[in-house]
Amino acid sequence: MRGRIVLFKYTGQSVYCASRPSSLSREAKRIDPLSGEALTKTRKEAPKPGSTLKQMPGFHIEHFGCRAARADGEAIAGHLRAFAERHPVAADVVVVNTCSVTAEADRAARAFIRRTHRRNPAARIVVTGCYAQRAPEELAAMAGVAAVVGNSHKAFAPEIVFHLAQGAGEPSIAPPSLVPVASLLSVSAPQAAPIWADDRFAHSFLEEAQLEPGEQTRPNLKIQEGCGNRCTFCVIPQTRGPSRSLPHAVVLHRVEEFVAAGGKELVLSGINLGRWGRDLSSGLGRESHAGPGRESLSDPRRQSLASPGRESLCDLIRAILTRAALPRLRLSSIEPMDWNDELIGLLREFGGQQEAGSPSAGGSKSGGKSGGHLARHAHLPLQSGSDAVLRRMHRRYRPWHYADKVSALFGAAGPDLTLGADVMAGFPGETDREFEETLSFVRALPFGYLHLFPFSPRPGTPGWALHAASPVPPAAVEERMAALRALAAEKTRVHRSRFIGRELDVITLHTPPSLASRGFTAALSENFLPISLGGQFSSNQLLQVRITALGFDGQLIALQDH
Repeated sequence: MRGRIVLFKYTGQSVYCASRPSSLSREAKRIDPLSGEALTKTRKEAPKPGSTLKQMPGFHIEHFGCRAARADGEAIAGHLRAFAERHPVAADVVVVNTCSVTAEADRAARAFIRRTHRRNPAARIVVTGCYAQRAPEELAAMAGVAAVVGNSHKAFAPEIVFHLAQGAGEPSIAPPSLVPVASLLSVSAPQAAPIWADDRFAHSFLEEAQLEPGEQTRPNLKIQEGCGNRCTFCVIPQTRGPSRSLPHAVVLHRVEEFVAAGGKELVLSGINLGRWGRDLSSGLGRESHAGPGRESLSDPRRQSLASPGRESLCDLIRAILTRAALPRLRLSSIEPMDWNDELIGLLREFGGQQEAGSPSAGGSKSGGKSGGHLARHAHLPLQSGSDAVLRRMHRRYRPWHYADKVSALFGAAGPDLTLGADVMAGFPGETDREFEETLSFVRALPFGYLHLFPFSPRPGTPGWALHAASPVPPAAVEERMAALRALAAEKTRVHRSRFIGRELDVITLHTPPSLASRGFTAALSENFLPISLGGQFSSNQLLQVRITALGFDGQLIALQDH
């Protein structure tokens, strides 16, 4: 019998959880809120009444949530290249890749499902992701939903979508280890959609299609899944299971494929990226891929084995930077205490300031300083600057530990490092004094940006009971969020203004039509600053630019440096 499953965690990979999940608005949803990159090369227009019938099956994937979740959706899309990607109102199958980090994320996903069914009643809607894992029966009962695929079985999602897109009716996939659909359906809801979900997570890794700089100039390579930290506010252990790693050899192969396809920048991502390799021995990680469904990789007991030959994230990063000809590697969110001396040393060696023209600087010949192959960008989830609140959250560091890590990172990468963090307001029992401690702590550190969240109680977590006992009044939470937003805006303005008149290395992105119409190209600097570059440039070019101004929208304005 399938155990009850609870929901998803934001770990800083969750770049997109900070913004409202997308709607059917074709442009608003396709702009990365941090980099400004258009998330697709072309807009998928809604078909006009009376348009001709489609010649081949079409699909649409709607993403909610973090970078790691988006990587899952991109992997699904990679397996559906035989079909056409369409606007939701014209698609045969609509995949809703959900987040459940907050109640608002749940509501947004339900609203999208209802809206899609209303506008395209014939579409078969497949719901996957964290919400699908946490509350599959709830989603399966919604009108228009044809299948619910939890994170535990997302390896089967491409085949299920492929089956439905061909109009073959209810999927009949039933591998021996797949939980029988009939055993999961409620007797009171006989018409509910079939569900693929359990609490074993034996089929949670997607075999990704080849990575290439396509719709995403800077794609995510998800190398780690799950988390065992069990913070009191977080549901990831229930919705994504224990930490599991993609083996060393598989990761290197994916990176080499990306480089061969012309890729310039790759983002390593995971639910708890710093834990990569702790479930692998060096022999297993380097020499074989036992498969995500095998006991050798998924048995939670292996998480605690302190093997002397155990892989580490540092081993993997060094191998990528020395063995693959990748111009730029970027690390997604890493927990503060996982930034150990060796990892910080790698940032100094491969990402610290280099004399332009040196091999580590990528061959720039214009003089001055530039970054190396490892991007000078670090995202360390903070959550709170109050020691008492961090203890109630069961976070594994104190404020002074966090400050020490920040100091070490800037010492390694230099002052041009862009530092980001997640900060939560309104955790149960948070007093005015504790919140002021957070404000003071954030003011004292050189953050370049912040992701801000009001606490949202999630069923099945200790935070749910804490909230019931000691809730922070909603008015106080909103007041605290307003204070944090103002502080974050000032931090971002100060950090970005430092670069006016400076030269920066950038990668050009897919440019939103609204920006292109004004004669600019979207770009992202090596140290994670959004750039509006004067002129028209194709995506996936590495250029050196000179920053001329800070725009009203917070984007830096630049011209190519000749």
